[in-house]
Amino acid sequence: MEMRLTGAFVALLVAGCAKAHANAGAGAPPPAEVVPDVDLSLFSVEHPEQFPLSKAAERLAAPELTATGVVAVDVTRNVPVVSLASGRVVAIYARMGDTVKKGQVLLRLRSDDISGGIADYRKAVTDEVLARAQLERARDLYDHGAISANDLEIAQNAQTKAKVDVESKEEHLRLLGTRPGRTSGMVDIAAPVSGVITDQQVTNASGLQGLGSTAFTISDLSRVWIICDVYENDLANVRVGDAAEIRLNAFPKEVLRGNIANIGAILDPNLRTAKVRIEVHNPEGMLRLGMFVTATFQGQTQETRTVVPASAVLHMHDRDWVYVPATKDKFRRVEVVAGRSLPENLQEIKSGLAPGQHLVADALILDRALEQ
Repeated sequence: MEMRLTGAFVALLVAGCAKAHANAGAGAPPPAEVVPDVDLSLFSVEHPEQFPLSKAAERLAAPELTATGVVAVDVTRNVPVVSLASGRVVAIYARMGDTVKKGQVLLRLRSDDISGGIADYRKAVTDEVLARAQLERARDLYDHGAISANDLEIAQNAQTKAKVDVESKEEHLRLLGTRPGRTSGMVDIAAPVSGVITDQQVTNASGLQGLGSTAFTISDLSRVWIICDVYENDLANVRVGDAAEIRLNAFPKEVLRGNIANIGAILDPNLRTAKVRIEVHNPEGMLRLGMFVTATFQGQTQETRTVVPASAVLHMHDRDWVYVPATKDKFRRVEVVAGRSLPENLQEIKSGLAPGQHLVADALILDRALEQ
């Protein structure tokens, strides 16, 4: 009886396990289906012969580097307007930004230095007249034996010193900006050179402290500097003497040319850039101080560049693309880095395409066909 119960228990246990295994198998997920990768840059066309191909050519060109910059004054062409005489400004005849000519009166100054210099000059003239009269009288007395030769020499020495004193006081007046014979303490300050007033430090009734203060700064803007920021990693690509093409934000169609005159020896600790200076002629005054520019530096060595028809390059999403044949009826879209535009509707390619490769001659037509 005990053996029969044991056998029945085993049979029930085996049946339960089999049922549980069947239920577990029924709830399992279906086997995974593997989907092959899709190449989104590969496109199929029905009639590839409708899209003629072109062959990329090559040309030698200098390497280029583009940097932003700003127009600055050539500090060697800055001329300060100073007065050796101290005084107070009573009139201003020019303002900051004005174009002035050499000799043009810029301001008028009332100066005690001038008044004192005029008084000293007049006293020196009076003393010289007296000394000259005493010398003539001494000569007459000497000729009649009334005085000795020593007395005559003393009179001659006094007259010579009086004459030197007059010349010294006269030169002092000229240095102060006035001339002998004037009785007024006013002096006109004139422009020492022609140019544009780029700095003004005086106003009406303000004071000038002589040589230590500058009233105006006149700049010759016929030649200016372009100061560009070049990153530390790009410094190896620029050298003094390299040519540069400058394009103005204000006049995008104008292209100016200059050469690198200096590469700064000190890096900006925050931006990690060095100042690169380009000297540019500005005879028509197109370049104004503070203008933003884009400078393209051209290296002195030559390197091989790829050249393709301009129509073969597709500009999309701020990037440049070309289509190259992949198989008999498929084309692959390849990203490239376009360079400068060349004559005869050609386009320079900096990277992404090698000379000798074939590509679709008109990328826009193929792109429109693929969208349909």
